[in-house]
Amino acid sequence: MTLKIGLFGIGLDVYWSQFEGLKDRLSSYLQQVHHQLEGDGIDVINLGLIDSVDKAMDAGHSFRRADVDIIFLHVTTYALSATVLPLVQRARIPVIILNLAPKAAIDYDYFNGLGSRHRMTGEWLAYCSACPVPELVNVFKRSGIRCHQVTGLLNEDDRCWAEVSEWIEAAKVANMMAHNRLGVMGTYYSGMLDIYTDMTLQLATFGGHIEHLEVDELSALRKAVTQQQVTARVADFEAAFDVQPDCSQHELERAARTSLALDRLVANYKLGSLAYYYKGRGIVENEDTMSSIILGSTYLTANSVPVAGEYEIKNAQAMKILDGFGAGGSFTEYYAMDFDDDIVLMGHDGPGHYQIAEGKIKVKPLQVYHGKVGNGLAVEMSVKYGPVTLLSVVEGANGTLLLLMAEGISEEGPILEIGNTNSRYRFPVGARRFVEDWNNHGPAHHCAVGMGHIARKIEKLGKLLNIQTIKIC
Repeated sequence: MTLKIGLFGIGLDVYWSQFEGLKDRLSSYLQQVHHQLEGDGIDVINLGLIDSVDKAMDAGHSFRRADVDIIFLHVTTYALSATVLPLVQRARIPVIILNLAPKAAIDYDYFNGLGSRHRMTGEWLAYCSACPVPELVNVFKRSGIRCHQVTGLLNEDDRCWAEVSEWIEAAKVANMMAHNRLGVMGTYYSGMLDIYTDMTLQLATFGGHIEHLEVDELSALRKAVTQQQVTARVADFEAAFDVQPDCSQHELERAARTSLALDRLVANYKLGSLAYYYKGRGIVENEDTMSSIILGSTYLTANSVPVAGEYEIKNAQAMKILDGFGAGGSFTEYYAMDFDDDIVLMGHDGPGHYQIAEGKIKVKPLQVYHGKVGNGLAVEMSVKYGPVTLLSVVEGANGTLLLLMAEGISEEGPILEIGNTNSRYRFPVGARRFVEDWNNHGPAHHCAVGMGHIARKIEKLGKLLNIQTIKIC
């Protein structure tokens, strides 16, 4: 999906006749910014220098017609806030103010040697991007317009461009969530009160659509799968997973049939994520379907359709966000604490994310799905060793959502070899402090884990969506 970036620079029209060459110089700065914003899947709508109220009015309409997702305002020189406010009011989307100087410092000797105060003033105006920023922020805040600043240099090697890149990534994820179709199949795990959520609140906050699905439909789709397709999917499993010797051909084929039916269900409803749970009692076909769903769900999760068990809608959202940032996004919860190593063990039964696993994930048969009906194949993995980010979508008592984050390290070491996802996480604040601080914010007992330290990106996503973000460590 294409991300549409609105870009404009600002100036003051009376300057152009007073200072020869200034407008062209500032326009060249704006073109440098345009070049930096370009990339795959990005359409930059550049409206040039906006230097009057009339142009601001027209530009606001242009951005609305173009349906831009985010606006970058490049401050080239001083400009009146009255020439900016009508534009951003009409666009009604967050604005990133780029306060970027053409050079690290003015050449004072050259500047003071120009010999003409008129020429000196024109030269100064090409460097005074910082001048109108407080005026703009003041007016934006008083007008209820969300704005954020990036301060630095036009030089493409300046660190500010890494921050701009984070804003673009966050805007892409916000756009993805706004168009995501989340499937919900079955019902909540009875009595697991913390995972219940207001679905309308989810849509009001993230956008998208929630499609309610029936397990019966998935069972019906299994009947249409051919033996040839099953054989091919079993081969896919054996290539992607480390299938253990005690996995029977019958169970592999059962899982393959459900996997193919899941693929068809996802395609039929154009799903980008899925949350499911179903006890499976009373109807043999449905029990057969739901007890063989783990491998197919794992397959989807690793292919940008995150699947959350136990009907954990909030966590399906968190997994989708992490996947959107390219971090993966696997379902997890506390398993135990290792006080000797100051480690928190975390994992979960059900689907994993094999693209972020340390080596091939293992497929093992389980005689019982603990707390659930049936038995069948399950996956065992650890998240790749190195930096990780935990994310939870938390629903508070005040009817709002917040994003809770923590950065840690996935470490090598002994795990519980019980056919579930398992990892050992170390946090900079220590295991005891992490657990208490995380719990104090009232998340559900599930969360999502992804590779890398990406809290800064998630914080920017929160700002774009107007959601509070909290980083534990």
